[in-house]
Amino acid sequence: MREEMAQREAAELLRGHRKPRSPHGWGLLVALWLLAFYEPVVTEGHLRRKNLEFIFIRFSAWEFAGCDKLWAGLVTTLCHHIRQHFGALPLSVFHVLGSRPRFASGFSQREWILKKGTCLRLWGLLLVLGIGIGILLVALLVPGIKDHHALKVVGSAVASLSGSSLVLGALSILKNFLVSEKKKIERLTNSERFAGQLGFMSKIRGEVEVLVDFLAFMEVFERRRLRVVMEITGLDLCYPEKVAGVFNAMATLLSDANAPFIFLLAVDPSVIVPCLEQTGCMKGLADNGYLYLNRAVTLPFSIPEMGARSRLRSVEAAIRTREDLMYRIIAGNVAKSRGVPAAPGWKEVDSEAVAWIHEAFRCLHDGSDVLSRYLPDNGANVRRIVNTVPITLRLLLHRSGTSGILSPRAAAAWVVLADRWPCRLSWTLQCLEDAGQSVPAADPFGKSLWSIFQENVGELSALRQPLGKVLSLDGDPELFQAFLARDFPFSASEAREFLGVTVNLDHSIRHQMGLLRGLGRL
Repeated sequence: MREEMAQREAAELLRGHRKPRSPHGWGLLVALWLLAFYEPVVTEGHLRRKNLEFIFIRFSAWEFAGCDKLWAGLVTTLCHHIRQHFGALPLSVFHVLGSRPRFASGFSQREWILKKGTCLRLWGLLLVLGIGIGILLVALLVPGIKDHHALKVVGSAVASLSGSSLVLGALSILKNFLVSEKKKIERLTNSERFAGQLGFMSKIRGEVEVLVDFLAFMEVFERRRLRVVMEITGLDLCYPEKVAGVFNAMATLLSDANAPFIFLLAVDPSVIVPCLEQTGCMKGLADNGYLYLNRAVTLPFSIPEMGARSRLRSVEAAIRTREDLMYRIIAGNVAKSRGVPAAPGWKEVDSEAVAWIHEAFRCLHDGSDVLSRYLPDNGANVRRIVNTVPITLRLLLHRSGTSGILSPRAAAAWVVLADRWPCRLSWTLQCLEDAGQSVPAADPFGKSLWSIFQENVGELSALRQPLGKVLSLDGDPELFQAFLARDFPFSASEAREFLGVTVNLDHSIRHQMGLLRGLGRL
């Protein structure tokens, strides 16, 4: 969008159009003058303008999840960023003196029309103020008239009335300068007496309409189109009623056909749809959350499956955040250069751990390694894997050292396995544990994990209903088969070694499966 903005700006300048201006520096004085004495006009030339500016606003719903009215947080964020972008003074003057642009009659290219009524009122007030001050000075200074109290009263009254009108206007501007729209809305939402009245939403709507009119004024002033882009994230972490409130706020802001708002809604539909169906906003839509989303979203964009190159870039970006991997080596080198003795055995153990971690990350980032094909598409899952691998390797080294049978690549593969298929892996480990506890005792540790899963997959299929939500966490079943049967055929003994250092697998899943297996065999 920024590239599009720059290209359109350059194209408009090549056509010979006037350069856009900004309400900063000298432009601020020009904007204040036009706000006070001129009325903007939307001409044909303005409608033909192709250059535009995007005002990007990020709204994280999770930050306002504790608020009683999440939608009010969205509106206050919008007001705050617009005020911050253009400045408090132009918006405060617009509240008092500004007016929404009107459309030109005919093909006139005149964008600014003098406010004759405002000018006449101002000149009238100044004239009356001058007359009142003159009468007062005459009554106070001219000899022979000083004793006429009536003339002093008339002069004082005329000067006070005309001057008070000017002072009231200045005070209104000062009030709007000190009390922002965000504070006004927060004050309304905090008022229990007012929140229950019917005029509550109309007050909020009024504040939004002032912002829309101000943006329309600034479009004519800056000689380009303006669009406010709100990026809404974190909505799938909030309560259902909060989700519905944000959708209602979006509908309120977009109810005006000319509203300059664009909403980028970054959500997981599988999470949002059940939230919407639990609220009362589904009436008339047969309680179908997907139908509601189809009507609310005008341009759906489902992110396609991540390719191999993009997946490797995601891993590289996640690895770069792990600065702690290099910090201990640097700190050790500094201590060595200063002659500070390190703790006994610390350097050897830590350097071995860092070497193993780097080797595991190399396998994850190597496009020629089959392990990189099993990385998830979701960036959050990739970061979780990258954060888990160092912990798993350090625990593994602490337990068995480098003399064990396991390698950094195998440990990284085990972390990926636990992240991608937590249900199937938990089921296999539970069956392995039950087989070792059976009477007469069997020796399942010579088998492979895939053979153990195959032997007990029928029982897992029978428990689809009680384990439905857990099964939904797993990835592609065919990839699970290829992972364990062909590319990484972990044995039961290797699984037992890894189980003690596995931190990214929810062990409550395995305990629930053990309980279900025990109840089924009563």
